[in-house]
Amino acid sequence: MVFTVIEGGSLARSGYTERVDTNIIKLRTKLYLVTWKEQSGATVTHIEDHENGIAYYNITLPDGRLYTMRGTIWLLENK
Repeated sequence: MVFTVIEGGSLARSGYTERVDTNIIKLRTKLYLVTWKEQSGATVTHIEDHENGIAYYNITLPDGRLYTMRGTIWLLENK
């Protein structure tokens, strides 16, 4: 997966892009556990609920700080 940080806040600079290997586990229809490790050593875990358009995020930075967030998700159409 390739991600680009749109607004990094204090976690990453805006515009940063990285390619990561992901592990995706289907928990049930339209519910997924997605994990990866970034070059910095940060680890990311998502619970993505595509039925309800909600994602829960846990990010652990290399220094041990843990961030827990929630956000909305939606499908982008391929044009």
